[in-house]
Order: sequence, then structure tokens, then C-alpha cells
Amino acid sequence: MNFQKIEFELAAGKEDQLPESSFPEIVFCGKSNVGKSSLINKLANRKALARVSATPGKTATINFYRLPDCRFVDLPGYGYAKVSRAEKERWANLVEGYFAQQRKIALVIQLLDMRHEPTQDDISMINFLLETGHPFVVVCTKSDKLNKTQSTAQKALFTEVFQEAEINFYPFSAVSGVGLEQVKELIEQAVVQNG
Repeated sequence: MNFQKIEFELAAGKEDQLPESSFPEIVFCGKSNVGKSSLINKLANRKALARVSATPGKTATINFYRLPDCRFVDLPGYGYAKVSRAEKERWANLVEGYFAQQRKIALVIQLLDMRHEPTQDDISMINFLLETGHPFVVVCTKSDKLNKTQSTAQKALFTEVFQEAEINFYPFSAVSGVGLEQVKELIEQAVVQNG
């Protein structure tokens, strides 16, 4: 699969702006500032395909990117405290509206920050994915910011957190490229199964 043949398709700020789901969709989900844009840019081998924002909570739209075999769907980040209540509600309605449609979701990539324990919002999102039966994996970003001892400790923590539900997680770094090939493989397998 050629990840470099990717183009920005559209940004949807309301449920009625969502495009028809005609291709397998790879959904990127996670809290604000967890590194969704950095992962998409790394997969596409481009610096600024997905705009990386210095201000968390900036992406208030669902952004769609078109590839020959599938579509990437970048959900707005959740859990940013400084966003107004109305904005949080709009976000929730938009994201719930996306998942409520009959869409060809091939895989949800749930991003967590490797340096921290999963937040309550992270756990809620993972529970939602488990309950709705959407296929998903957990990708732990910013793994390059940990030394070897910290990395071992965090892997043990995530193993313990996800053991019961048998959830796989993959350390990733947009800086060093650790985990990139694994994430590409997961996407390719999901697209083939849902093609």
C-alpha cells in the first residue's frame, strides 16, 4: 500500500457534512495533543499534510484524507480543559454522529501518550470501542521521550491495564520512527480484510 499517495479530502464540522463512507476507513482517535497529526504525517512521509497544532483542542473538525485503497479519518482530540462546554458538546455530537453512521470502519487507532497513565477520557473511549465492537489497536505515542527504565515501566503499566481485555498496544515515535512499520502493517491488514 502506498501511504505517500495521500491527499487531504475535506474537513467536516457538522454531522451532515460527513462524506459517504465508500472506502475502508482508518480512524485516528485520542486526546488533544497526543500526536495524531504527527502519526498521519509520519505514515504519509510528509511534514505538514496534517497540521500539527501547538494549541491543544484546535482541531474541531473531522478531517478526511484519501488514499487509493482507503481513507484516513482524523477525529478531533478530546479532553482539553480550556474548550467551552458548548464546544465539548459539539465535539461529542460530531464524533458520536460519525460512529453512529453505518461506516466502513476497518480499524480505529486509539492513541495514548506513552509517558502517562491512560486518562479517564482514554478509558471511556476504549470502553466505547469495546462495547461497540469496532476493531481497534492502541498506539502509544512519544515513546522517544522515555529512557530505557521509564519505557520498561510504562510497558509493564500498559500491559497490566490492557491484559484483561486482551488489547494490543504498540509503542510509537514520530521522531525516531519506532513502531512505524508495525502501524503500517496493521493498517494494510485491516484494509485488505475490509476491502
